[in-house]
Amino acid sequence: MNYESMFRLDNRVALVVGAASGIGAAAAEGLSAAGATVICADANGLGAEAIASRFPNATPVTLDVTDAEAVATAVAQLKRIDVLVSTPAINVRKPLLQYTNAEFEKVLRVNLEGNFNVAQAVGRVMQAQGSGSIILLSSIRSVTVEPGQAVYAATKAGIVQLARGLASELGPYNVRVNCIAPGVVETPLTQPIKSKPEWYQAYANKNALGRWANASEMAGPVVFLASDASSYVTGAVLFVDGGWTAIDGRFQPPV
Repeated sequence: MNYESMFRLDNRVALVVGAASGIGAAAAEGLSAAGATVICADANGLGAEAIASRFPNATPVTLDVTDAEAVATAVAQLKRIDVLVSTPAINVRKPLLQYTNAEFEKVLRVNLEGNFNVAQAVGRVMQAQGSGSIILLSSIRSVTVEPGQAVYAATKAGIVQLARGLASELGPYNVRVNCIAPGVVETPLTQPIKSKPEWYQAYANKNALGRWANASEMAGPVVFLASDASSYVTGAVLFVDGGWTAIDGRFQPPV
């Protein structure tokens, strides 16, 4: 192991899906800074172009993860993929008993089926080349939930098991598969919460650090799991949540 370069990604190709904003954009920037050639993919083609224009070693791709055929075609056009970071997710905040079938299917289609489409297509490429690192984005909601988050939480728990299953199947081919489970991160998806100060502050108070994360704080964990620094890490869930899942509520006991 070359300790001086174990976080470097020179001469590697990274596909970031959901790169137009939020954690995906931060991941693309972090991977590029580590030396990777980055393909910035997103259903928002203009957004993907805007992110890719920030670095000289990036290329934009318009990609709808819910279209399995389009995903397979786009991935097949890439000669090599050393790293996959897949971030797409949507949420319909609503009590479970009020969910419609259409809303349920919409969330599952993007969060679970969409990420499956990408992971399957890229997994086939990595299996054939005998190497690679797949990083899927789960959430603290994979292990903890609140009213209105049941369907989203179910998909994020599903992402964890999808990653573990892939890790078990692709390990013999030197392909690693892991999850990052963020806590509360300031992204377009969480903007509705930020607009409600009491709600926003309650979430900040819930974790040990007492604040929300910036999307840029997810780039380090992404680079770690993409690089040789994590060469013996697979089937794992890395919680990047400011201690949300470690501490016990907001009450300060008199100790």
